[in-house]
Amino acid sequence: MTDTPGADPARTDDDRPAAAVCRRLVGRTAVITGAGSGIGLATARRLASEGARVVCGDIDEESGRASADAVGGTFVRVDVTDAGQVDELFRTAYDTYGSVDIAFNNAGISPPEDDSILTTGLAAWQRVQEVNLTSVYLCCKAALPYMRRQGRGSIINTASFVARMGAATSQISYTASKGGVLAMSRELGVQFAREGIRVNALCPGPVNTPLLRELFAKDPERAARRLVHIPVGRFAEADEIAAAVAFLASDDSSFVNATDFLVDGGISGAYVTPL
Repeated sequence: MTDTPGADPARTDDDRPAAAVCRRLVGRTAVITGAGSGIGLATARRLASEGARVVCGDIDEESGRASADAVGGTFVRVDVTDAGQVDELFRTAYDTYGSVDIAFNNAGISPPEDDSILTTGLAAWQRVQEVNLTSVYLCCKAALPYMRRQGRGSIINTASFVARMGAATSQISYTASKGGVLAMSRELGVQFAREGIRVNALCPGPVNTPLLRELFAKDPERAARRLVHIPVGRFAEADEIAAAVAFLASDDSSFVNATDFLVDGGISGAYVTPL
């Protein structure tokens, strides 16, 4: 960074502006599921950089512990479909740091066997619903008692832009699960608003994460079909989504509640995209 008037800001390797240093979350405790990689890992780093005490939940002990170690946080191995383990995740956060101020309920899957309704089997449907939707229900249910006692809190649930739009390249259970996350977040945001608790659904567009790269490597045609619909001409980076989470977690978003917070590069607003 330079102090020269009119100079360009520092740039990252992909030529995007480097994130400014903010300290909006000092003294607050954040619980993140799916913290071992992708959006979860980027968010753990971002929230910690803003002063939050971070509890990293993940089913993968190696990656989850590495994430916690990287941010000076606490790791809890958790299967987010298990109510008892989810309760323990939030209990550990409270017992360790004395509060639960932020819940980023982010864990999710997008397996290749979840495809068109014509080919997706019941087992695949149910597994995606359990991990993507039931887990958010369990995490919200576990976090809310702590936040109600405190009289404050921010819950951010990872939905998706597909909760707002339809696609011919279907992942039927994933789409349905994210629609459920969006509806549930809206209802909880309304129900608990006067207790100082905000609940929002984060709706990212396609993000350059290991999950997406693995999916699209198996089907390059599907990747190309999706990329053409993004006005900015690229997938999001995980740190761009993490910046949105940090905003929703902070008091800067104190009047943002019960909504779908789109971070999709303009996909949902596009009819014809630039050549």
